[in-house]
Amino acid sequence: MSTEDLQDPASSRQWQLARAGDLVEKAGGEIVAEFFDVGQSRAVAWPQRLEGGRLLAALEDPRRGFEAVVVGEPQRVFYDNQYALTFPLFVHFGVQLWVPEIGGAVDPDSEAHNLIMSMYAGMSKAERRRIQLRVRTAMAAQAELEGRFLGGRPPYGYRLVDAGPHPRPDLAALGARLHRLDLDSETAPVVRRIFALRLAGYGARRIVNKLNSEGVLCPSAYDRARNRHRSADGWSVGTVLAILANPRYTGHQVWNKQSKAETLLDVRNVGLGTRTVSRWNPGEKWVYSREAVHPAIVSTADFRRAQTTPATRGPQRTYLLRGLLRCGLCGRGLEGAWNNGRANYRCQAVRAAEHVVADKRRNVFVREDTVLARLGGLLIRALTPPGDRFEEITIPRDLPEQADLCRELALTLIYDPVAQTLRADRGDNERIIAYLR
Repeated sequence: MSTEDLQDPASSRQWQLARAGDLVEKAGGEIVAEFFDVGQSRAVAWPQRLEGGRLLAALEDPRRGFEAVVVGEPQRVFYDNQYALTFPLFVHFGVQLWVPEIGGAVDPDSEAHNLIMSMYAGMSKAERRRIQLRVRTAMAAQAELEGRFLGGRPPYGYRLVDAGPHPRPDLAALGARLHRLDLDSETAPVVRRIFALRLAGYGARRIVNKLNSEGVLCPSAYDRARNRHRSADGWSVGTVLAILANPRYTGHQVWNKQSKAETLLDVRNVGLGTRTVSRWNPGEKWVYSREAVHPAIVSTADFRRAQTTPATRGPQRTYLLRGLLRCGLCGRGLEGAWNNGRANYRCQAVRAAEHVVADKRRNVFVREDTVLARLGGLLIRALTPPGDRFEEITIPRDLPEQADLCRELALTLIYDPVAQTLRADRGDNERIIAYLR
């Protein structure tokens, strides 16, 4: 059964089985096995289908238990070039192919039979394309003229609310409902603030740092039920850019931002068929509702300005220990966080499992000046050979030079927020510890 016309699987199986049964009964035979794929697009090659692949394997088995394969309808079995690629296997293994439209077995030596079967395969492709075209044209009209929400997740900042019964009586009778977008009281202000920061000259990276430093939950952390497969470690540049580029925040419905395309599984073996992939459409192909259909978070004018406003550089900030510090809980690198006019470092992976210590989630945050105050002593211990006196080691007094020396020695400083220690491993794996308390 194909997926294009959304037939009921039980009904589809019954009428196809009935057609095949009538043909077999007239020839005095009986059906001994069934191969019926459910929910598979006819465009999927036989080897990639569950039941189709099982039938191909049965053809090779001398103990298969049947002499012929009867199909209920050729358009559902063969699509595009599938007949030309599959029928030679039937001939090779001595299994007949029976088709109701031919009235019996396909004759491999008959040009008329091959022409008819190739025609049905072509009709199958044309039928599928017509269905796709009708569906896409209808959805484009619904989005543009009605502003209808056509499915998918609501954008961050919105939630779905009921919009009444489905306009199709048959679907409404089954309880189908329409939905529309409404503001999410917790996340809509975050989206509004992201646009405000962008219009104030903030670049995406600065916005990310600001949201993370304030502990604002990123979309995947806010809605874990639908984002279990995604990291909840904090805001990212990609997330902020996606929000800034989403025109649905102006109150207009937008459809056709993505489309599906079929690509060959193997360009050297077209018989393996294709796979369906999603691709972003260029902006000129997006379909906008003519009127605003849900509450706007940002005005159309501000949305357009956000696309072109240049990012301005903030005050110059220096992080002497950039790239040197790692989290003692999860091992990730600590990122700079500027607060109260000074440099600090924090771990963005606060929601990682390693950050739960004694049933409490630990936030990893350390001031740069606290680390620098102990860095000299840590370097002296790292440079002193075993058995030598610390007094014989000379290190730079300048703090930036001490940080550079750590880089030259390839020392990675590991901050443990539980023990309040800073440690580094020497080449001989001896741990050198400095207490920050």
